[in-house]
Amino acid sequence: MKSSNPVFGRGYAAIKPGTLDRTVDQLEESYAAPAASSLHTGRMTIDDVVIRTSILFVVLVAVGGYAWSQNLGAPALFIGAIGGLVLAMVNSFSKKVRPIAAIGYAAFEGLVLGVLSHMYETQYPGIVSQAVLGTIAAFAGVLIAYTSKKVQVTPKFQRAMMGALVGYMILGLISMFAAFAGVGGGYGFYGVSGLGLLLALGGVAFASFFLILDFDMVSQMIKNGAPQEESWRAGFGLMVTVVWLYMEILRLISILRRD
Repeated sequence: MKSSNPVFGRGYAAIKPGTLDRTVDQLEESYAAPAASSLHTGRMTIDDVVIRTSILFVVLVAVGGYAWSQNLGAPALFIGAIGGLVLAMVNSFSKKVRPIAAIGYAAFEGLVLGVLSHMYETQYPGIVSQAVLGTIAAFAGVLIAYTSKKVQVTPKFQRAMMGALVGYMILGLISMFAAFAGVGGGYGFYGVSGLGLLLALGGVAFASFFLILDFDMVSQMIKNGAPQEESWRAGFGLMVTVVWLYMEILRLISILRRD
């Protein structure tokens, strides 16, 4: 099943299920000796994904910490947003895995998060640590739910998520136009009173659910023998969703504290 994350969709599209299938025993051996498996078969393992994802987050946090400490303002935010958008498109739609582009995106995204987080922290002291802890807790909870098979990724589940996401986006547009029209006041781009909180809660829920789809796609890529280099694409896709989750939690806490 393809993930709704375009990053995974592009990478996994080139791998036809069944062409490199392995038995359950072979997969277990791969997990037991990931370094050897990766070296001799050239296939992606869970360790490959963890290592590449960690590298990307180290870059993101390092740049974000610098942007925070230097109190960079709107120009840095603009540069990070534009650079991140360009590299996100490159990573998402390129058939070839580009590690440098993924690392570059992590740097630009770190610049954006560092500036935005500092802005939030100035207005709501302590909010960033709360959002970080909330993101870690949500990530761990989703991972446990997926690995324990309490949540199953089925075609019905994916269709339900996509349908609900469309509804969420429509509500977001309504709220944005309401904000521009001055309706409900006080919620910025969330416009109508009460709707802002609903959208923030929905954002956290959707980011969490899409993490489940991402975990499932990584699992399918490993099962079907994706090339080792695809671990960069997997790490990038996971980073995109985790950053989305962090921003939604940050926004939700700001609304709750504002009230």
